[in-house]
Amino acid sequence: MALVLDRDFFKKSIVNITHLIEKERDHLTELDSDIGDGDHGINMSIGFREVTKKLDEFDEAADDIAGFMKKVGMALLGKVGGASGPLYGSLFMKMGTDTAGKNEVTFNEFTGMLENGVAAIEARGKAVVGDKTMVDALRPGIDFLKAQSVNGNEVDVFGEFIEVMKKGSDSTIPLIAKKGRALRLGERAIGHRDPGSESSWMMMNAFYEEMKKQAE
Repeated sequence: MALVLDRDFFKKSIVNITHLIEKERDHLTELDSDIGDGDHGINMSIGFREVTKKLDEFDEAADDIAGFMKKVGMALLGKVGGASGPLYGSLFMKMGTDTAGKNEVTFNEFTGMLENGVAAIEARGKAVVGDKTMVDALRPGIDFLKAQSVNGNEVDVFGEFIEVMKKGSDSTIPLIAKKGRALRLGERAIGHRDPGSESSWMMMNAFYEEMKKQAE
């Protein structure tokens, strides 16, 4: 049976993301300490805590998934510091682009939501694969997801998408950074993972964990 993802799925996924960020906060901050400002995990934690506090308010005020995601994105934009706020804020805001009037989406529509969000990150950060940013995980992942013709288990396909993103994050380790704070390090950035590539696949994994529950 085809998956149908409703507003409750998105709400629960964001709670999952908040728990995940809390758990991985120090890890993400340590990654950022190696090549950035050392505040990625802290900033993400502050932002998602604020979003989770207001989730019920956002849900009640929104007419559809589009409105709900826009409110989440705006909250991240206003609360998350550093480069992550504008990027992840744009991701969530643009994920709602094609969902006006909808309170549930199919798996293919969810893929379209993610594609819109990733494109917004690319436009805002002006980054491409190979720049040692979160795009190194997000773009290969979404390209894989778009290329799938799902005749079998949609949840399994999304799990494969996560694995592609993980490999994308791994690919940042040997790279010289071409964007962000790590740019100033030159070859000294080699050997370090980009923290945004790590948090981005972890975030998508939170959607995956909720998707598995929905499919039970």
